[in-house]
Amino acid sequence: MPVDVLRVRAANPSPLTLDGTNTYIHHRWIVDPGPALPDHVEAVRRAVGESVEGIVLTHSHADHSEAASAFDAPVVLPVDGDEVGPFRVVGTPGHSADSVCLVLGRACFTGDTVLGSGSVFIAPGEGSLSAYLESLRRLRSLDLEVLCPGHGPYVEDPAAKLDEYIAHRLDRERRLLEALDSGLRKRDDLLDAAWSDVPAELRPAASLTLAAHLEKLAEEGRLPAGI
Repeated sequence: MPVDVLRVRAANPSPLTLDGTNTYIHHRWIVDPGPALPDHVEAVRRAVGESVEGIVLTHSHADHSEAASAFDAPVVLPVDGDEVGPFRVVGTPGHSADSVCLVLGRACFTGDTVLGSGSVFIAPGEGSLSAYLESLRRLRSLDLEVLCPGHGPYVEDPAAKLDEYIAHRLDRERRLLEALDSGLRKRDDLLDAAWSDVPAELRPAASLTLAAHLEKLAEEGRLPAGI
């Protein structure tokens, strides 16, 4: 756990939010106030312990931002290169177009760009797999000691986690290309081939991620005819 950082987890568990959304407090600053659940808002107020100086969002999804209006403080969703309070902002689009990470010393608040466990949901249209891979590589170039994700536990070895994330996406792409090369064209068949390890409750999310992979291959001119 980074020094002078408190974590308050919202009671909104799901297959995509894991055990709930993490809200972080650094002195009088709140990172991702989370969903507007009364018990969560009250827990964040207790953790801050005094007036809030500012609220910073990693992206605009409701499970991270909805409770922002519950606090009498300015709210900002910054962009790459900004400095907001104690945080340096690194643009990391991919999960969403507005996703950023917030660097505090050698700690990095990653929102949904990196999770404490599992992989990140990427949907075409709102998200971009090409942009996401570039964002992961950008984070990998930073000298970080700990990642504070929007869901799941702290990541104590950022370099290993980011290497794992990049390798995971490239392995999915390899498996998808092999399935396409074998002649498969239907989405369900491609899912069965390249996402065979995904549990049933995550198959709808995997289907959207498949679409994001196909979109990336199309952008690169690597998509076979008939898709």
